[in-house]
Amino acid sequence: MERKECKPNSLPILHKMHVKVGDTVKVISGRDKGKIGEITKIYKHNSSVVVNEINLKTKHVKSRGEDEPGQILKIEAPIHSSNVMLYSKEQNVASRVGHKILEDDWGIIDSAENWKKLKEEKKKTEVAVAS
Repeated sequence: MERKECKPNSLPILHKMHVKVGDTVKVISGRDKGKIGEITKIYKHNSSVVVNEINLKTKHVKSRGEDEPGQILKIEAPIHSSNVMLYSKEQNVASRVGHKILEDDWGIIDSAENWKKLKEEKKKTEVAVAS
C-alpha cells in the first residue's frame, strides 16, 4: 500500500475509521456489492480494510526452487472503508453507526430502532424525575 498524505515530519496521517477488526460488514459498492464478511485487517493511513473472502485477487507465485513448484493463489485485497457498512447479524440489516455521549458512559447506536428506544427511555426517566 502506498502512503498518500504525510505530515511535515513525514509520518502518515492516520484516519479515524467507523469500523474495527472483527466487525461484520456489508459491501455497499463495487464488484462484491451485497456480500457480507468480517474485517481481518485495517490500514489507517489510507482508510482501507481487508474483509474475509471479499475482493479476491489472483496472485501468481514463481517457483523458488526445483522442489517447490509455482502456484496461483487467491488473496484478499483491501477495499476503501467508505465502501463497507456495519452489518447487524441479529436484525439482518446494514446501518449507519452513531455515537452519543450518555450521562454515565459512551453509547453506540447502530440503528434507527435503537436510537428511538434510547430516546423513549430518556423521556420516561425525565418524566419519572419530574413527578
